[in-house]
Amino acid sequence: MTSFSIRTFGCRTNQAEAFAWAAELEREGFHRRSDGGEDVVVVNTCTLTSRADRDVRKFLRRTARLNPKAGVVVTGCLAERDPESLRRMPGVRDVLPNAEKNRVPEVVAAARPSGAAAAGKAPAAGRPFRSRAFLKVQDGCDMGCRFCIIPRVRGRGRSVAIREVVDRVGALAGDGFQEIVLTGINLSAYGRDLLPPSSLLDLAAAIDAVPGRFRVRLSSLDPRFVTSETVEGLTRSARICPHFHLSLQSGADPVLRAMGRRRTAADDRALLAEFARRSPEAAIGADIIVGFPGEREEDFEASLSLVRDGPLSYVHIFPFSPRPGTPAAEDPPVDEAVKRARTLRLRRAAGEKNTAFRRRFAGRVLEGVIVGRSFSGDEALTSNDMPVALPPSAAALGTTVRVRILRVSDEGTAGEIAGASFPDGHEPD
Repeated sequence: MTSFSIRTFGCRTNQAEAFAWAAELEREGFHRRSDGGEDVVVVNTCTLTSRADRDVRKFLRRTARLNPKAGVVVTGCLAERDPESLRRMPGVRDVLPNAEKNRVPEVVAAARPSGAAAAGKAPAAGRPFRSRAFLKVQDGCDMGCRFCIIPRVRGRGRSVAIREVVDRVGALAGDGFQEIVLTGINLSAYGRDLLPPSSLLDLAAAIDAVPGRFRVRLSSLDPRFVTSETVEGLTRSARICPHFHLSLQSGADPVLRAMGRRRTAADDRALLAEFARRSPEAAIGADIIVGFPGEREEDFEASLSLVRDGPLSYVHIFPFSPRPGTPAAEDPPVDEAVKRARTLRLRRAAGEKNTAFRRRFAGRVLEGVIVGRSFSGDEALTSNDMPVALPPSAAALGTTVRVRILRVSDEGTAGEIAGASFPDGHEPD
């Protein structure tokens, strides 16, 4: 049988695409492995930052060195932005732009080495690729922030029809997935392009009505599309995890204007406060860019205050990385040493907030899903986004369990399984 692996860089939307490819390939009889001996390696790339570009190229060089016989298929945002440089890299057989991503399974079949057996249709053994299901419901973005290359490589916003999403969610729940992650490049703009127009709230309501024992986690939300009505609906949903991640980008009005965000820091602070008020135990996260061109010390202090003083429980921090072809790439940069120092300070503050958030739950029992397993034990992810290290258990990957939080430190959270648990709150008969 032809074997394959998939390496994903970047956002959860890329993970959702890889999840779908793995499922289709396994249904077609291909064999998934990840020990370095694969016949075909699929690489779903990111180009959000220069570091993302470097990580992709480093992985491709390593794959060519360690598994020179593999056919490498590259797709994703870097493949869209810079396909020619990828085609010249050793081992790369095919480079697919984003518009041709749906051809990945077909191209994998064509990329099998000579002498490898053709796949025959067969049911996949076990769950494909992940202990949680990732489902892409939206792609593209229409916003055009001055720093962002994504609209250029992903195109305009496009939403999957509610009926199709509901059918897919039902199928995933029927397959036994107890957590489904909804992804999109601009998830909070879901449905604006549909006829008739719809919304993320409409989608959430439709998913709430799907039968089965499962929960739904949302990927990043653009605050420009999140209203008080959105907050109320999402926090009231019977399915949606108490975990909300917002792409805030800065806590300073001058920087937000320079980014083209058309939003104020006061707007963002009010939105964070409303999420915290309506869902007090929710994990609330944010993206923050450090060192955007023109960022002064007082601007950085405003972002630092947003993290220290607000209800954020964690922060994804991005030192500004100019993307060729974006307006911000032409602006005078912040000194690299200043940027590094600010990044370190913000990471320290974010780490303190995350530890304080997790300590609130010491001794508590929370719902979690088993998402990882190693020789040292299991890992669960609570509904409010806390990874918890557990002793080895008999619980299957993807199983919903009740997790008792035993110890919390700066390094992580440890706990134990306290029993089975289900999103509707009912134990099995």
